[in-house]
Amino acid sequence: MDNAVPASVSALSEFYREEFLKHHRCLQEQREYFSAQAINSAEAALLKIIAEVDRLSEEANADQVVARLLREFDVVTGLSGWSDPCKVH
Repeated sequence: MDNAVPASVSALSEFYREEFLKHHRCLQEQREYFSAQAINSAEAALLKIIAEVDRLSEEANADQVVARLLREFDVVTGLSGWSDPCKVH
């Protein structure tokens, strides 16, 4: 039995993982604006998802599930409203 993960799923996992890591970094930048409990809760959820991203990527509806999760974290982190200072001229 071949348990190898298809390259497309692996690439998708890495993409999703990086998106969740961006939210994690954004959350860290905003640490001073939230209570320790709020940060710890959001961080625990992010780390759990990051740990499960390979499994999530193999699901038939992975794109919908991950998109929903990213939107929910965006409500907390506001990442979509941040501009990348490396891209601003």
